[in-house]
Amino acid sequence: MKVKIRRTSVPPKSLLEERRVRGRGALPPDLETQVRKIIEAVKKRGDSALIEFTERFDGVSMEVSRLKVTEEDVERAYELVSEEQVSAIELSKSRVKLLERNLLERLNFKVKYEGVEIYSRTRPLRSVGCYVPGGEASYPSTVVMTVTPAKVAGVPRVVICTPPKRGGDVEPITLVAADICGADEVYRVGGAQAVAALTYGTASIKPVEKVVGPGNRYVLAAKLLVSTDVATDLPAGPSEVLILADESADPRLVALDMVAQAEHGVWGYSILVTVSANLADEVQNELARIIPSLPRAKIVEEALSRNGLILVLRSLEECVSFVNEFAPEHLEIMMDNPLEVAEKINAAGLVLLG
Repeated sequence: MKVKIRRTSVPPKSLLEERRVRGRGALPPDLETQVRKIIEAVKKRGDSALIEFTERFDGVSMEVSRLKVTEEDVERAYELVSEEQVSAIELSKSRVKLLERNLLERLNFKVKYEGVEIYSRTRPLRSVGCYVPGGEASYPSTVVMTVTPAKVAGVPRVVICTPPKRGGDVEPITLVAADICGADEVYRVGGAQAVAALTYGTASIKPVEKVVGPGNRYVLAAKLLVSTDVATDLPAGPSEVLILADESADPRLVALDMVAQAEHGVWGYSILVTVSANLADEVQNELARIIPSLPRAKIVEEALSRNGLILVLRSLEECVSFVNEFAPEHLEIMMDNPLEVAEKINAAGLVLLG
């Protein structure tokens, strides 16, 4: 199999301009109009609008009584996941919890100066709504990264909204992660309608004080539109990864990380930047071996065709310059000297070394 992915030695100007446009936060007029209609429908009709939109957008017909996930649903979910998956979620939660506790401690401090004491104290919100993407894919990591910090902060009511799969069930591993991380309520609803429900409330879903979590462009648009009525996290565009690698990198691991990103959807970027033409060749070969066996192979192929890129530049300086101009959400540095290279990066959301 030959993977269709752009390969070039010159950073595409069109890519950088598109990246800038994505970062400006303006909504396409047609998208804004669609999402406003969804939000207004939920505000006016509540649960009945949620049921209507779930059938229209997710292909799931259900009664209002099925919106909320039950304890029995969670118990069944545990029967459908492996012990290894449960252990992985527990380990991930424990690591995030450790980090968040340390961050919280640093936000609470006291300063004494010339007889004056200045205190900084944090107080938890009373409720937080976590949007977890779903449907035909599962994102337990989103559960861990949204619910765990809220619980460490002491939020007493943490709510998850996630779209159902065909048939009306929620992805089992998502429910298991929600239980392990301490979510108080889980609802089978996704998209802009979920954001509206969390913001304004319905008969089944009480409103929250803050809405967090990633989603597609409809979710992003909804969060931007309701942000005058409820607190939200920073607007997140399509997820992306940029991998900066040299010949010491394992080409299979590079390819797997590009594939893992591409599985999120067709709009996210999966980019390899390197000075090694040999590594670029090997990564392309690995992609050709990996993709045909994937359950979401078609989505991965389309994502890499649309927004995949292998960029072979002349020097490390050119690579670093491109990374800083692109400003990726996730940057992986797979090089002999990752710490040294990381010191040169000043525009990236999350930097992973090794």
